[in-house]
Amino acid sequence: MADFPRNVFIYDLIGLGGTFDQFHLGHAKLIKTAFKFGKHVAIGLTTEKLLDNKILKDKIQSYAKREENLKQYIHNEIGVSEQNYTIIPLNDPFGPAITDKNLQAHVSSMETYKIAIKINEIRIKNGFPPLVLIIIPIILNKFGKKYSSSEIREKL
Repeated sequence: MADFPRNVFIYDLIGLGGTFDQFHLGHAKLIKTAFKFGKHVAIGLTTEKLLDNKILKDKIQSYAKREENLKQYIHNEIGVSEQNYTIIPLNDPFGPAITDKNLQAHVSSMETYKIAIKINEIRIKNGFPPLVLIIIPIILNKFGKKYSSSEIREKL
């Protein structure tokens, strides 16, 4: 199946969020999808406040390291400059997705789409328009298993 062209740009502002620990192909697909459809991408990056329920949280890379990995991937692999995205520290599961009226769409995976649905419920309750939800499939490795930061941490 052919990949979408990079410059579809249906939305002025599109968002996504995650921990992005042990950056892998699932993360790459999520981010590439956002840049295909959005002129500007807001990336919520979880802070330590949201890591309590993560498996092997003591092995999760620092916020600074995860942010640097994101920037390197965006610049080197996608070729997007810093003026076309913003990385926002996420201290709660929703971040600015529930308060920013300019946000038009949200990209999530099959694993995390329930958070996106909750974001829309809160937006509607607060009188904001719901976001268009773009859900990507789970990306499988060569063994037919989903890519998982938790599994990568277990092997470290």
